[in-house]
This record gives sequence, structure tokens and C-alpha cells, in this order.
Amino acid sequence: MTYQEILKQYWGYDSFRGIQEEIINSIGNGHDTLGLMPTGGGKSITFQVPALAQEGLCIVITPLIALMKDQVRNLLNRGIKAIAVYSGMTREEIIVALENCIFGDYKFLYISPERLDTEIFQTKLRRMKISMITVDESHCISQWGYDFRPAYLKIADIRKLLPNTPILALTATATPEVVKDICLKLGFREGSQTFRMSFERENLAYIVRHTEDKQKELIHILQRVKGSAIVYTRNRKRTREIADLLSANQFTATFYHAGLNNDTKDLRQKSWLTDESRIMVATNAFGMGIDKPDVRIVIHMDLPDSPEAYFQEAGRAGRDGQKAYAVLLYAKSDKTNLNKRITDTFPDKDYIRKVYEDIQYFFQMAMGDGKNCTFAFNLDEFCRTFKHFPVQADSALKILTRAGYLEYTDEQDNASRLMFTLQRDELYRLQEYDNDTEKLIHVILRSYTGLFTDYAYINEESLSIRSGLSHDQVYEILIMLTRRHVLHYIPRRKTPYIIYTQERIDKNRLIISPDVYEKRKESYTTRIKAMIDYATTEEKCRSRILLRYFGEKNEHNCGHCDTCLKKHESGIKSGDFQELKEQILLLLKEGPLSSSELIDRLHATPEKITPVVSFLIAEEIICIQNGILST
Repeated sequence: MTYQEILKQYWGYDSFRGIQEEIINSIGNGHDTLGLMPTGGGKSITFQVPALAQEGLCIVITPLIALMKDQVRNLLNRGIKAIAVYSGMTREEIIVALENCIFGDYKFLYISPERLDTEIFQTKLRRMKISMITVDESHCISQWGYDFRPAYLKIADIRKLLPNTPILALTATATPEVVKDICLKLGFREGSQTFRMSFERENLAYIVRHTEDKQKELIHILQRVKGSAIVYTRNRKRTREIADLLSANQFTATFYHAGLNNDTKDLRQKSWLTDESRIMVATNAFGMGIDKPDVRIVIHMDLPDSPEAYFQEAGRAGRDGQKAYAVLLYAKSDKTNLNKRITDTFPDKDYIRKVYEDIQYFFQMAMGDGKNCTFAFNLDEFCRTFKHFPVQADSALKILTRAGYLEYTDEQDNASRLMFTLQRDELYRLQEYDNDTEKLIHVILRSYTGLFTDYAYINEESLSIRSGLSHDQVYEILIMLTRRHVLHYIPRRKTPYIIYTQERIDKNRLIISPDVYEKRKESYTTRIKAMIDYATTEEKCRSRILLRYFGEKNEHNCGHCDTCLKKHESGIKSGDFQELKEQILLLLKEGPLSSSELIDRLHATPEKITPVVSFLIAEEIICIQNGILST
């Protein structure tokens, strides 16, 4: 089938959009390819279509477990065989998944970067027929990107095992420096191609509101702008507080953050997607992979710590192409709070060494021991025991991870899952069950498919309702069936953990290199400054500020951000003034002109041009002599 026929058959679209087709042709012809596409640009189509056109398996590397599960589910619903492997799965689950990739004619294997250098994956990989490798969120491989993840550096090792397999790298946000780093770190071969979709969003108006009463301003804005909305805030506690505030003011609102259980997240997400709740108040844990095209406004209560993060979150508004707004609320204290994140994210090296030593005491680790040991880790308990602040301790552990001394994972939330270890015909032939057990087995078999070849995610609450058994009875029966080797049940668990990648050494021998600390701190400081500049500028077009940050030279103002719409002292809109000023100075740089010649060469009315010329003369930026204008 052709690419267009695959697109039509599985997705129902008649044609590709943007740069999708160029990327697909490039990777389909075997070229290493980098695609830069803003949020909502249709990234998944660019690897799913060419992978379906080829024999073999497409490996998709992504750090977002929720997005991974969502894409696998969507592909399965389209009749396409896909499977996922990620941190938190048991060895048995991983073996089953990888064996399915070898023998089960699967088209897509989604995998988290942390799993790439495991012996089991690399052993099984040698027996797989791989058509292409896709690296999603590829900016994570760059130490100069806003979301660097050390595990991404392991992708280069996979490349050595599959030297002739083309790589497609995708990202929604990358500066020119990061683009170069992605190509370097992934070992792009000669003939590689890069495609960039314009990051300009013509329907999206960027607004900054300076206010010392953000809650009052929030309510005012939501009363003025109708339609679906997302309100982003920095911490989990504030999501509930703001959702309660909005509910008290007659808005339908719910909240979302990473600490909620999966069932609650799903319910709240569905409530918002179906417009039962108009407003979703959330941390940055919400939004990735959420495809709701009619979001009319995204409001940030707090400043993100990078333009990349802001652009991605703001870009969730107006994906249907209709008029939408991205509003940032800014108070005087925000600048101080944002600068404080630099010291929180990069605590002193002596403090990092102290955290390293305290971890040894916490796990009672002897000098020279520890390599490859894994421990469940409770950050709050650790901080209470050794009197650390959680934010700085968390940052210190992440820096120790980048330095290679340990691997510290954020909280993993894994839903319950099970797989039958007996075949269907053995299930009743070899076992005798009481009524409750038999009833539960029947409900499980009716509720989930593929249970004899792979693990399925289950919901104990749902099984309880369908079987008439209590939640505790369901749990006890599943544990009993696991002990009897009828099935393998893995209850839901929610815990971060620490893996020692090296044996314990004296804290004074820790080496925290400039690449891990000083250079990354400098890069982070630059992003913080760029975010503050964006929020505090009152003269430049906000769309142009963001586009130039990403290396896109846009020569026109958007015309609908707050700075473009503001009146300049010359009496015309600030955006129009700025644009005409640039054009006038550019023309006069080529040589003197009369007023009539200037008007003829500008695409604007004399009523707009005259105030700008008068202002420039008054400010002595240009001069006039005998009716001739010059710089």
C-alpha cells in the first residue's frame, strides 16, 4: 500500500498536513531524519505510517509512560499490533512483551529509555527484525535542552547494534543549539535530513497580565472568554485550591496532578474531554498526548522555568485553528521566585555530597558496597530523618544521577495487571474452585482480552462491581490464584526507587563535572532569564519573542498579542508602530526618501505612517531636511 492508502485506511484522512509527508518520505527512503513539529502538529503519523508500509518492527523510544500506554491503546483499537515496555514492569512481563515482538508479528514496540541497556532487552533485540527507530521527545538527549534525561544517551548504544537502521527523531521544542546536539548524540549519518514546521500559531493570541491579585484576574478572564480551558499551576496543592475557588464562582472545574491514582486521573480527564468540566486545573503532568482541539484558553498562574515548557503548554489552546488565547499572569514576586529555582535546582556541591552521604546511612550501605542494588525510596521520610528540604534534596539526587553514581526515578504509578499462566483449556480441567473464585474468573475473562499471551491492565473496583464481591475479596482471590500458579497478578504500586550504578565511595571523591553542573546551570539560568524577559517586556511582539528563541526569524508582528494591541504614544497600536518603524528605518538605510516616496513603498495608509514618522523625527532617530527624510 502507498503512504496515502495507509493514512486513509487506518486514520481516515485523505491527505497529510504540514511537513508530515516530507518526513515520511525521508525516513521511508532510509535517511536519518529530524522533525521539528509544534504541539498538535501530528508527530505520531510521521512514524506510524512508514512503519506500517515496511516489514518488521518499529521501536519507539519515549519517556512518557502515560503517552506510551495511550498510543498503544489507540493503535490496538485501529487493529495494529503494538506493545510497550517501561520502568516498573516485572521481569516476567518484560520477557512476555519482548517474546511477542520476536514471534507475534507486532509492528510497534514502545519502550522507555531506561530499559535500553538492560541485558534482557539487548539479547532479545538481536532476534527482532527492526524496520526503524523513532526517538520521541528527542530534545531530552541534549544536555542543553530544557528536559535533559541521562537515559536518552543510551540510544547511541542501540544504534551500534543496528547501524543500518534509520532513526527518526521528533520534538516539539528545540533551540538551534539543541537541534545540532540531537543530530550529534544520535550519530546521524551522511545524507540525514531535518524538517522544521513553522512554530507560528496565527490563531493563538499570547497575553501577559500584570496583576498582584491573580485569583481575581483569573475569574475575570474566564468570565470574558468562553469555552474549554486549562489553568496551569506549579504545585499539586494549588490545583485543588484553584479548582475549589472556581467551583465557588459557578464554574465547572476539576483538578489533575501526578499524585492522583490512575482511575481518578482517567475520570477527571474524561470529565474535561466531554465538557462535563469546563476547566482543568493542573500541574505540568497534564496535557501530553491529550488531543482536545477546542481548548479556547490556557492560563498560567505561575511562570514556567523555560520558554520551551511554556510554548508546549500554551500550544494546547486552539488546535482546531479557531481563535484562542494563551495568558500568563505575572506578579512582581514572580521574578524573585523564578530566580530562586536556580539555587533550588542547582544546590551547592557540598550540599550534594552531604545528600549522597546521607543516602548511604539511610540504606545502611557500607563503603565499597551497593553496585546494582535497588531500593524503594521515600523522599519525605529521608528528608525528615536527615532534615533536608524536599525540593533541594530531589535536585541533588537528580544531579547525582546525571553524574552516574546512582539512578533516581521519580514516582512511578503502575496500574494492577495480570496474565493467566495456565492455558484456557487447562483452566477448568486441572483446578477446582469455590463459587466466588469461579465467578471472578468468568468476570475477568469477559472483561479483558489477550490474557493468555500478555499482561492486561485491570481495575479491581470494576471487577468488584461486576462480580458482586468486595474489593478485599477480589484482592484475596487474585493473590490465592497467583500462589496456585493459575495466573500472575501484580497489584498496583506507587513508589520511587534508587538504583546504585556504582559502589559507595567517600563523598569527597565524588566528581561532579562542569557538563553535569556548571554548564547545565548556565543553560538553565539562560532559560529562566528568557522567561522573565518574555513576561516583563512591554514593547516586542510576544509571538516574535518565542519564535526567535527557537531560531525562527519572523519579520512580521502577530497583530493580536497584548503588546501588539497596546496603543503606542504615537497614537497607533504598538505592534503596528513597531513594524512600521522597522520598515521605515530599513528603507532609509538604503538612502534618503521624500515623504511621498516613503508612503508609496510602504504597505500602510498615510494615517498610520505619518504618526510614526513624526515620532521618529521628534526622538531624533531620523531627520528631515528640505522635505527629504534620512537616518
